[in-house]
Order: sequence, then C-alpha cells, then structure tokens
Amino acid sequence: MPASVPRSPALTDDDTPPASPIAVAGPAHLLRVSLLMAGSCLPILGAVLIAPVLPKMQDHFAAVPGAKALVPLALTVPALALALLAPFAGVIVDRLGRRRLLIGATLLYAVFGTAPLWLESLGAIIASRALVGVAEAAIMTCCTTLIGDYYSGQQRVKYLALQTMCASASATVFFVLGGAVGAAGWRVPFWVYAVSLVLAPLMASALPAPVAVGTVTVIEPRRAFPWRQLGGICALTFFGAMVFYTVPVEMSYLLDDLGVESSGVIGLATAVASAATVVGAVTFARLKRAPGPLLPGVLAVCAVGFGVMAVAGNPALLVVGAVINCVGTGMLLPALLTSAMSRLAFEDRGRGTGLWTAAFFGGEFVCPLVLLGGEAVVGSLAGAVGVLGAAAAVVAGGLLTARRRGPRTEPQPVS
Repeated sequence: MPASVPRSPALTDDDTPPASPIAVAGPAHLLRVSLLMAGSCLPILGAVLIAPVLPKMQDHFAAVPGAKALVPLALTVPALALALLAPFAGVIVDRLGRRRLLIGATLLYAVFGTAPLWLESLGAIIASRALVGVAEAAIMTCCTTLIGDYYSGQQRVKYLALQTMCASASATVFFVLGGAVGAAGWRVPFWVYAVSLVLAPLMASALPAPVAVGTVTVIEPRRAFPWRQLGGICALTFFGAMVFYTVPVEMSYLLDDLGVESSGVIGLATAVASAATVVGAVTFARLKRAPGPLLPGVLAVCAVGFGVMAVAGNPALLVVGAVINCVGTGMLLPALLTSAMSRLAFEDRGRGTGLWTAAFFGGEFVCPLVLLGGEAVVGSLAGAVGVLGAAAAVVAGGLLTARRRGPRTEPQPVS
C-alpha cells in the first residue's frame, strides 16, 4: 500500500540550499521575476527579430540555389527545433536541474544566436538557427518550470499570465527593433542575441535552487508519469497555439487583401492587436478563478473574433475582429498553461512543461501551413480564418459538454 511520509525540503538543483525560503516580495523577488520574464522572451526574440531583414538576406544569398525557400527557413527553424526538442529538454530539466540548465542554455543562446555575424554559408546559418531553437527549448522549459516551482495557487496564475503578457508585448518590440537595426545591414540584428550574456550571470546569482516541500508518496514500482492527464491538455494546446498565432502571422496578409499597402498602417494594426493580447492576459490574472471552467468561454471569444475577421469588408472591422480574438488568446495561453501545471507534481514538472512547450510551438509552426491549406480549399485567407473560428467554437462546445458531464473539481498533481 502506498504510504505518505513527511520529508524535509529536498534539494533539486545545486549542492547548497537557499539560505531562506523563497521570498514573494521585495527587491530579490522583483529581480527574480524580471529574469524569468526576460528569459521567457528570448524564444520570442528568436522568432521575430530577423523577420524585417529577410528581404535583405534574400538579396545577399540570391545566387544560392533554393534561397527563396531557404532564407525564410532561417526564421522558422528555431520554432521547429524548439517544438521537437522541448520534451527532451523537460526530461533533462527534471534530472539535471532547472537552474543549472537555464544558465548554460542562456550562454549557448548567445553563442548560436550571434553565429550568423561571421558565418558566410546560408546552410551554416540555418544550422546555427536550429541550434538557437535547441537553446530556446531549454530556456523556455526552465523558465516556465521555475515559475511553477517558486509559486503556487493564485500567485502562479498571476506570473504565468505575466509571462504571456511579456511574450506578447515583446514580439512587437522585437519586430520594431529588428527593423530599426536592420537598416544598417541584415547581419546587424544578430548582435541583439548577445543580450543573454548579461542575463546568464544575473540568473546565476539571483535565482535560488527550487526545493520540494511537503509529503511524498512511496510507491513501488516507481510512480508513472501522468501521460493521460497531460495528453488532453497538450492536444488542446496544439490547437490553441494555432488560434493564438493566426492574427500575428496573417494580419498583414488580411489587410493586404483589403487594399492596405502602408507598412505603417499594418504595423499599427498589429500593435493594437498585440495590446489586446496583453489586456486578455491581465484580465485572466485578475479573475482569480481556476483555468478549467474558463477555457470554453475563452475559446468562444476567440471564435467570435475570427468570425468578425472572416466577414470584415473593411480594415476597421478587421481590426475590431482581431482585437476581440486577441483578448481571447491573451486569456487562452495562461489558462492552458496553468491547467497543465495543475496536473504535475514537482518531480514531473520539467518533463510536463517540456511536453506542453512542444505542443505549443508545434502548433505555432503548423499554423501558417494549416491556413494556407484552408485558403486553397475555401478560396480565401479570410474564409480559412472563418473555418478556424468555427473549429474553435466546436472545441469550446465540446469542452463545455464534457465539463457538465464530468467532475467539476480541478485535477490535482499526484503527490
């Protein structure tokens, strides 16, 4: 029979435990949260920073066979590598330790990220970008896992929502930054990756090793990983990532279809949508409710936004639909993430977070491909967005029905 036995706080990372319990207020707490948020933005930096200089890269490598397909790959391959490797990063997180892996991956991020400054081969540059994705997989998994380790309850919800808010806001900032510094040459934006050399020593000094407190259950054989509990939320996250990334990826094309050619207007519309995502994340943090009951309603909001975008006959109505959708997606991401965290015990949190991260970035990678296929079937990008909205409504209805038929309590991690 399993027996619950008390245990003292057990070290999970370094050889020396923190001198005192982890504070949730004060300067040390603010620095710790700032570093975790900054680390969470590094994968976003890798995803959008070089987007404005892709045409210049295309011109530089025009003589390379297949450059038209290979140059865009330099932008998307980190997300693919992140999606494929995040589960393995999660296993390493649980075995090696969150803090140690985070510091090492942050240093490697600078090495791989700045490599295109001196690489001349397009193939070598793409390979370095894939290695950036490897580092991003570890960084994203570690930062999210540490938030789950350091905080619990409503505080965890708050900081996971803040993570979403920072990631959404940073995407707009990095896009503008990449365009500004890219005016000096297509290689110049790659210098920005060196910022992680500043973050790594700060993380080493300011992030304490997490500890597991409370009781453990002694089970022979070893307790199994909660695959079934986590599988459903990961599948939902894969779909949710497609919903989340539709507006950032496709907004410029939708505006172009409506006759908007000014890059300034397109940038402003995208910025307004990004601000709505931040509003959604803040709203989620303030609701102080369990994430499970919110998911059907949040997906329904996303579906309504997609519906408005699909029928929009002018740019103003399109922006309104995008804002509605992004308020929903700003709530959707932290709701999915906190729901996944509620299913994980301390010993499984790294691996579980890695699987969740893989599902999310996998959905991000296939999002434009799915919409491209939908456009070929229904005849327009707006129509494809409408189909995705209908799918979101169906998923929302399914979740609501399942919740009414099933237990109303939130899943708890196995202790």
